[in-house]
Amino acid sequence: MTEPVIASQQGQSVTLRVEGYGEIEARSGERLVRALERGGVDILHRCGGVARCTTCRVVFTEGEPDEMTLAEHDKLQEKGLLGQARLSCQIECAEGMALTPVQTEKNSGLERGKAPADHIEPEPQWTVRPGSSTEG
Repeated sequence: MTEPVIASQQGQSVTLRVEGYGEIEARSGERLVRALERGGVDILHRCGGVARCTTCRVVFTEGEPDEMTLAEHDKLQEKGLLGQARLSCQIECAEGMALTPVQTEKNSGLERGKAPADHIEPEPQWTVRPGSSTEG
């Protein structure tokens, strides 16, 4: 399987559509949780962006990536959320994404945890999400 973002596309400007927040400019390959924060979305995250919790969940209406990290897969499966939501800390931005943040500081009453790193943690090992167009 190829890496989610082709090297020649890395860093190109992309537009994300975020329900309740409008359009957000991001860079292709940028970590989704970081792009959402920079774009003014008060996305909740409590574990520092290392797939130890599910507070940074988003639901895609368009452009859901076929790939996911094993860390995301395992955490969503553990919490019974696999196939229902995705973790924004484990996703790289790409053109055509439209999504809804599930938990924000405002709607949860909780405060964000430690800021996630610029790159996906833990070191990503990629797999195909259940139900994707490329699932074998």
